[in-house]
Amino acid sequence: MPLKGIKVIEMAGLAPGPFCGMLLAEFGASVIRVDKVGNELTIPDLAAHGKRSIALNLKTKGGVEVFKKMSRHSDIIIDPFRRGVMEKMKIGPDDIMQINKQIIYARLTGFGQKGPYADMAGHDINFLGLSGLLSLFGRANEKPTPPVNLAADFGGGGLMCALGIILALFERSRSNLGQVVDASMVEGTAYLGSWMFRTQQVPGLWSNPRGQNILDTGTHFYNTYETKDKRYMAIGALEGKFYNNLLEKLGLSKDEVPQFDNFGKNHALFVDLFKEKTQAEWCAIFDGVDACVTPILNLEDTPHHPHNKENETFRITENNLVIPNPTPRLSRTPGISMTTCKNPEPGEHSVEILNELGFDSKEIDNFLTNEIVIQAQFNSKL
Repeated sequence: MPLKGIKVIEMAGLAPGPFCGMLLAEFGASVIRVDKVGNELTIPDLAAHGKRSIALNLKTKGGVEVFKKMSRHSDIIIDPFRRGVMEKMKIGPDDIMQINKQIIYARLTGFGQKGPYADMAGHDINFLGLSGLLSLFGRANEKPTPPVNLAADFGGGGLMCALGIILALFERSRSNLGQVVDASMVEGTAYLGSWMFRTQQVPGLWSNPRGQNILDTGTHFYNTYETKDKRYMAIGALEGKFYNNLLEKLGLSKDEVPQFDNFGKNHALFVDLFKEKTQAEWCAIFDGVDACVTPILNLEDTPHHPHNKENETFRITENNLVIPNPTPRLSRTPGISMTTCKNPEPGEHSVEILNELGFDSKEIDNFLTNEIVIQAQFNSKL
């Protein structure tokens, strides 16, 4: 695996931080999650398969000592907190880089390290709003609609942060020095939307209000349609040759349904037409045809579609959860899904990790007795 031997410290957080750590873990990195003592996340970390956990009280001198010892033997720290939080505990980049000049310190924040919003709380919808992209999402004459928390948390956040870490790792192989990765979700989301920004002056692409453009459901040939069985089909017949194939399979002509005219009327026609057949019937008509027409699958059905099945795009867990397999695929050193491993309880591996760091039994007992470190206790299931 490409990241085998790389050691990561992931400060416990929500969504983007755990996702970033998951990406690194599934491509071979060893990831230790640092949980707060007594910490109970409102949303459980479901991206922690294959990670280990130590529960540390970083408000104590002993807890900071343990963290610094971990940092001496690590390659990466993922910090998901607002600016100043890690510095307040004396484990910010300046503190850690004094003891490990090779460490890559990834700061994954919503609003970044400076600016009037840097100290404010926020979530995906706020970062997406400030990036400008949320203004583009939604139907005509309706308010902006956030695409769940996908774009900022996971695209502009966790994924961009992982990219920054990989870039810093590559550079370190030449300089032998670490650096700080500043991954702001506002900036990451804006960068993710570079194409949308760069095409604003392309005639006909974004010249109309939200929901009335070519790619935002403003046309009949780039849209979604309900089928007879209350499922849906996706159409993306942008190019003329694909549009011609679409019309041919629908039994229509360009004179009846011109591509770049009468969008509202044509959309209404397609709405009625697609309700005449089930999703399976439409797939039988369009599968293998260059008309850019595909089914919209629900999460339960995705692993069973012939294309996804042959490519092993997903795996199904013992609990019947559908989980995407790691991508991109590397021919020699592919990633491996960690879903066969359980998610660690906070502090599940505390003593194990302390032993690996070289603390003796007396020191470990002191940490546990004074609740500097917590070891999770498990009830026997005999």
